[in-house]
Amino acid sequence: MYSLSRNHEHCIISLKSASFVILLVFSVILQVNSEPFTAGLSAFGAAGLAAFYTVADRLWCNFKECCTEKYIPANITSLSMDLQQKVYGQHLVQTVVLNTIQGHVTNPNPTKSLVLSFHGWTGGGKNFVSRIIADNIYMNGMDSKYVHLFVATLHFPHKKDIDHYKDQLISWIKGNVTQCQRQLFIFDEMDKMHPGLIDVLKPFLDHYPEIDGVDYRKNIFIFLSNTAGNDITVKTLENWKQGHDRKDITVKEMDQLLNVNAFNEAGGLWHSNLIEKHLIDFFVPFLPLERQHIKECIKDDLKEKRLVEKIQRRLGQSEIDSVITEIANELQYFPDEHKVYSKSGCKRVSQKVDLVVGEMLGFLQLRNTL
Repeated sequence: MYSLSRNHEHCIISLKSASFVILLVFSVILQVNSEPFTAGLSAFGAAGLAAFYTVADRLWCNFKECCTEKYIPANITSLSMDLQQKVYGQHLVQTVVLNTIQGHVTNPNPTKSLVLSFHGWTGGGKNFVSRIIADNIYMNGMDSKYVHLFVATLHFPHKKDIDHYKDQLISWIKGNVTQCQRQLFIFDEMDKMHPGLIDVLKPFLDHYPEIDGVDYRKNIFIFLSNTAGNDITVKTLENWKQGHDRKDITVKEMDQLLNVNAFNEAGGLWHSNLIEKHLIDFFVPFLPLERQHIKECIKDDLKEKRLVEKIQRRLGQSEIDSVITEIANELQYFPDEHKVYSKSGCKRVSQKVDLVVGEMLGFLQLRNTL
């Protein structure tokens, strides 16, 4: 990616500012002078400067993120691959996220903003999938100025300030969408958000072609919550006890479960107008992860840290599976009588990898020095 030096940045800003001023002057001349030749010349000059301004604007976008296809490619092929190759044990998530995102971003005239509500216990992948979505819609991923992450306990901590938070949210969304209609808003810890706060978003999620001249229908809103985590786990465990594959669980049977629980459990969606008015398009369940899924997360972490080759070199080619198993055994599983599901999902995997592999390699290094 190109880097923009301070001098170049100032130069481009100056060009844009100067061209705008000159364009304004010529426009005034055009209105004041009534002679045909002079007026025509002024109009010609103004048109030329307008073209110059457009070129300067395009030059600016070569160095700074703009609301263009270059910076918002919405790569659905890459999104599909990431969901299939990096997300484990979440067939409902893979299906719903891919289909809804694809349908929304490829529709030149969507009827409303896309609103997804992710539910499940910690470690299931809610934040991870949100990052995957951002990475594939925006060139700069979560670092894009068009991606906004709000954390309830950080950004909206005090109940007494809820009216102030509402005003801030309205102003923030209006200001950003006015600059670019393709924005991604992620609200984390919805279960800890003060009830009623999120309802301020209703006009931006509804079926309005525009509000005060601004179209909000191309935006995506994602809510992340632990709400209904227990019910999702109970449903998944019952399915397992009956001998069914977890992929037999359907979107339809989980949707009603999540809808009712999100509306009635304490949290940001408690008795929310967004649910009453059916403005949340899909409630997406993140199922508890089994040991086999945890092992896949461990493999990914080992590869990312470039530890696979080091382990094979120190311990032998055949030892990698035993190392993965040992790391997986460091995590806690439930229920006690079966130990099918990880209590923390993949959230603590990276730390356990550091601990176990560090101890193994450190012990070997110590033994070789004796």
